[in-house]
Amino acid sequence: MSDPVRGPADAAWVVIDTPLLPGDLAAFCSDLERLYRINPYLEFGRWRGTVSGAFAVAFRNLSNQHEFELQLALERNSESDFTVRYDRGIKRSTRFEIESDATGSRLRITDEYHGTAAADTGEVDKSLHAWGVALRDYLLREQRWGWCGPWRWYMRRVWVPMKPSARRITFIILMVTLAEIALISLVLAIYWIEHRP
Repeated sequence: MSDPVRGPADAAWVVIDTPLLPGDLAAFCSDLERLYRINPYLEFGRWRGTVSGAFAVAFRNLSNQHEFELQLALERNSESDFTVRYDRGIKRSTRFEIESDATGSRLRITDEYHGTAAADTGEVDKSLHAWGVALRDYLLREQRWGWCGPWRWYMRRVWVPMKPSARRITFIILMVTLAEIALISLVLAIYWIEHRP
């Protein structure tokens, strides 16, 4: 995709509208590890801060089936405009820009590449749109349930560190459990109606 006004020719981007105020969205985005782990196509093996303020990460990108070990360097223009640079690979950087809009704020995520020769195109990250959808869903849930302490603890300490496949399995187990509880409740209600004095 190419955007002559906002981005270079070798770039892909996604724009997320959120109900959060720009300052609240900037505070959310300041937790870089959480921001990346919300991507449903990245399976992290390691995320470690380094002495220089960079991050050493190892992950598998399920959208292109590539494994990466990278150094991520964070460059801040401001709280609402920052860039993560990668030390290797065809994706050179990811830029996060936050701006206000009529209903809250908007987050624009732009992946910049340094030319995609035919040999490298398999390394292109195809997860950007899914990441945008997952971030928006997470932020909407955060706005709705963030007041609840156990929910915050579960999301930040259990859900975010999970692998994407574990999240899906947990969701399926939860839905099956809820269905079983509903079914048992229905059977008990019918029994009580049939046998009440």
